[in-house]
Amino acid sequence: MDLTRRFHLVTLGCPKNEVDSDKLAGTLVADGMVPTDRAEDAELIVVNTCAFIEDARRESIDTVLAITENRQAGTRIVVTGCLAERYGPELADELPEVDRVAGFGVPITLGETRSTGASLPAMDLLNLPRAASSRPWAYLKVAEGCDRACGYCAIPSFRGPQRSRPEDVILAEVDALQVREVVLVAQDLAAYGRDQGVGAKAIVGLIDAVADQVDRVRLLYLYPSEVTDRLIDTVCDTGTPYFDLSLQHVSRPLLRRMRRWGDGDRFRALVDRIRLREPEATLRSNFIVGYPGETEEDHDELLEFVANIKLDWCGFFAFSEEVGTYAAGLDGVVPDSLVLERLRELSELQDTITASKRDELIGREVEVLVDEVGWGRTYREAPEIDGLVGVPTHLPVGEFATLTVTSAAGPDLEAA
Repeated sequence: MDLTRRFHLVTLGCPKNEVDSDKLAGTLVADGMVPTDRAEDAELIVVNTCAFIEDARRESIDTVLAITENRQAGTRIVVTGCLAERYGPELADELPEVDRVAGFGVPITLGETRSTGASLPAMDLLNLPRAASSRPWAYLKVAEGCDRACGYCAIPSFRGPQRSRPEDVILAEVDALQVREVVLVAQDLAAYGRDQGVGAKAIVGLIDAVADQVDRVRLLYLYPSEVTDRLIDTVCDTGTPYFDLSLQHVSRPLLRRMRRWGDGDRFRALVDRIRLREPEATLRSNFIVGYPGETEEDHDELLEFVANIKLDWCGFFAFSEEVGTYAAGLDGVVPDSLVLERLRELSELQDTITASKRDELIGREVEVLVDEVGWGRTYREAPEIDGLVGVPTHLPVGEFATLTVTSAAGPDLEAA
């Protein structure tokens, strides 16, 4: 008789959620359970949800409903993550098919009590240990929460204020992960350590310390006003000159309405500083389209910026009104049809720029980290976000290989 207790974990949303899932998985394994990739074989299915925008909430709900419809007899389903934290009681009422709705840090077991988790003791999810990664790279969350008040973002309301992890705890996790590349993530990564009274030097020291332990250190989500020359130098010195800048728009009036710093001129100057320091630097950003009050002039200004600055990678997202945020209820709502048209214009423009950037690499020698059989990445590609590099299938996973780019197809490359 097989007495093994199996769990299946479904992760939705951002890289920070993936870190949370790794820690939940480690806790369940420590409790004597065994992970399985097959939901039909699991006694426990945990769905780690996202609640950042409406599309993410809809995906989370649809995923939970699909799992409940296909559940096997005796399988328990637990919903956790941002959706559970933000809408716990409502979610429990609306999804009676779910066995538990558990917010951040609430222990997840095969217990029988249906609960929102409100009365259960909390764990420190942020600092729970992690097992070695099954991939040659891993996300690593260095802080939780955010102290900013961006007009569109509800994250501080359910993730709380910024809480940075001690550097020695982070480095111990780096060691435990046993990877070649670490991707540092946080809601406000460059502000790491500020809540501990350390200031801007904290993130620089952390990058240097992590770089001493792994081959590549990558940073995601840098608030532009925090990107100092010292930080630029530190990132470039690691050998992974990849800058993910959280710009969101370029129109100064609209950015003020978003309660954010900057404008197109400041962002151009920042990009110029980075490229002056390292001409081979790769740059990524994301932009919100259709924020209340966005005019045709604002949109044209963003189009011009994207066309002229030629970032390597860009994401464009429709504004999503979030209850409890400053932007909720603002006047100047942009019609959905116009938002879709603006998204299409920007995406088509950026696709052309990205394809051109990739074509420029044909014939060049690159160093690739082999992530899985037949596929890898140079420093230019963040995992799960940017393009991939097709590589010979005989190359060992987890090793670096020096190859020559032979062709490009949109965002992806082939190298041999």
